[in-house]
Amino acid sequence: MLMPSIFGENMFDEFFRDPFFDDRDMKKLEKKIYGRRGKNLMKTDIRETDTEYELEMDLPGFKKDEIKVSLKDGYLTICAAKGLDKDEQEKNSGRYIRQERYAGACERSFYVGGDVTDEDIKGEFKHGILRLSIPKKDAKSLAEEKKYISIEG
Repeated sequence: MLMPSIFGENMFDEFFRDPFFDDRDMKKLEKKIYGRRGKNLMKTDIRETDTEYELEMDLPGFKKDEIKVSLKDGYLTICAAKGLDKDEQEKNSGRYIRQERYAGACERSFYVGGDVTDEDIKGEFKHGILRLSIPKKDAKSLAEEKKYISIEG
């Protein structure tokens, strides 16, 4: 659909410029914090089966010892921290003209429920992909929790 250039990219741009609707500032802040490549970090797929949830997260360039997975108050948190490997000889032999490799930390959290324990979760890290298996816990049905009060008379 063709639109007059006065509308910019989207006909509703001006309407949604209100800070309540506008997430451009947040995206700019994320870009400043994480750089242009930040949007590509920690891409996650979660698949549900009858018995478990299977989480697959892309963590390219990270080593197994740079990844930490923790469970607290029902929240599964995955942290990955990476520093650039520089030794003293490399520093003394010249200067970088261009440096594009990522150095920093990133973190994501997922609510998995209060009944899941860290022993229940199984994990594997292979070829830059973290795979976690989180078992489903049966939620107590509300019908079981109801208690009836007897009425005399």
